[in-house]
Amino acid sequence: MGNPVRSSLRLIATGWLLVRYDALVPRELDPLLPAHARFAARFLRLFAGPQAKQGRPGERLAHAFERLGPVAIKLGQLLSTRADMFGARFADDLARLKDRLPPFPTKVAHAQIETSLERPVESVFAEFGEPVAAASIAQAHRARTRDGHQVAVKVLRPGIERQVAKDVDAMRMAAGVVEFLARPARRLEPRAVVETVAHALGLEMDLRLEAAAASELGEIMARDGYMRAPAVHWEGVGRRVMTLEWAQGMPMSDPAALEQPGLDRKTLADNIMRGFLAQALDHGAFHADLHEGNLFCAAPAQVIAVDFGIVGRIGPPERRYLAGILWGFLQRDYKRVAEVHFEAGYVPAHHSVEVFAQALRAVGEPVFGRSAREVSMGRLLSQLFEITAQFDMRLRPELVLLQKTMVTVEGVARRVDPDHDLWAAARPVVERWITRELSPISQAKTLFHDLNLAVRALTRLAHGPVMPPVQVDVRRWPAPPARVALAFAAVAMAVATFVLGWILHG
Repeated sequence: MGNPVRSSLRLIATGWLLVRYDALVPRELDPLLPAHARFAARFLRLFAGPQAKQGRPGERLAHAFERLGPVAIKLGQLLSTRADMFGARFADDLARLKDRLPPFPTKVAHAQIETSLERPVESVFAEFGEPVAAASIAQAHRARTRDGHQVAVKVLRPGIERQVAKDVDAMRMAAGVVEFLARPARRLEPRAVVETVAHALGLEMDLRLEAAAASELGEIMARDGYMRAPAVHWEGVGRRVMTLEWAQGMPMSDPAALEQPGLDRKTLADNIMRGFLAQALDHGAFHADLHEGNLFCAAPAQVIAVDFGIVGRIGPPERRYLAGILWGFLQRDYKRVAEVHFEAGYVPAHHSVEVFAQALRAVGEPVFGRSAREVSMGRLLSQLFEITAQFDMRLRPELVLLQKTMVTVEGVARRVDPDHDLWAAARPVVERWITRELSPISQAKTLFHDLNLAVRALTRLAHGPVMPPVQVDVRRWPAPPARVALAFAAVAMAVATFVLGWILHG
């Protein structure tokens, strides 16, 4: 239980900063507000700063979140996965959040490492350089191990756990206020959103878990050969420190990266797209933050991924669903795509397969006959999600994260090769997966596995009903609400925080 006074002051400061950016109740929401709420929102804008006049609502909110620190940044990243709820442009703007802060001194990093590893720095590293990058939670150093390996060392910021705990307490208080004052916003389940952010940050602040993710995805990537991940140096891994092989090549965020001699840009773009799809379809675990800043490239077409803080996971049913719809669209078999949705149980049985197939045709047909440059697989999935919402389909969070990552990967591939044919790149991965997983032998294995689970469940039931413990799935999101609910919630918070924020921050 946090300090309520401290949480209140933090919440007030947060509200005031959002007012200064016109991000608490953006002017663009005015048409959705009732008259009294519109008046309150306009009153708040009298105190907006010059930064409130620049950019779209999502851009202004992203800039405010960047100033608020790691909890707000993580919240922005979470909201950016919900284009179905907030709109594609708003989500895209939040996805461009920049997580950068000045570095802390190298001596402090030494102390953090020694505390975490319970060893002197010199016993692990022969050389340890100054910071090469710094963000809100951690910073990175280049170093050389005692056995001569060049490595990247990630070190948590000192005191970050306390800062995150304070901010999470303030967010919990804000969620409670919103649920109390704005009944329509309860459909957003703000408390669950806060717990999702808190859980994600808790994982990010234990670098042993990120090292494990890097190791797992490195093994997955090695099987396919499209990408690779730096090797983990486990002797340099602790709760607050992680050591990876130094990534060779150039970061793709550097414009000069694509001008390297001998670089095959077409194959490089293919490897990026196929690497992501192979992770998701073949293995069910994928790097979910594949923007240029987390990708390095080297001639002729080598791709190295870094930063494994966000890993998406999809189970066999979701993989069958994804492969089925992609293959169906590739074959222009809309009836089959519709059947996949019904077979997976995503669309209620009372809807018509034929009518649903007709709606899917409206999504797929505009794609065909256009040049590869104009075709967007990520946009296709986004439109598919919009159509399925009309047929009472609830989106699975893991599929939304997959779609967001696909849009990011698609953008990277297109910037590498503007003429990149995403469908041609995807086809061999999807064909291989379907040949292997949907063959009669594979289907028989799946049936045997399901029957085995059913027998075990019946055996347990025969010994008496078992009451499972009550669990709250904090990853679950509700169905898309009316955006008016967001407006009501924002106004409710604004009125509560405005006056004290003005006094405290001028």
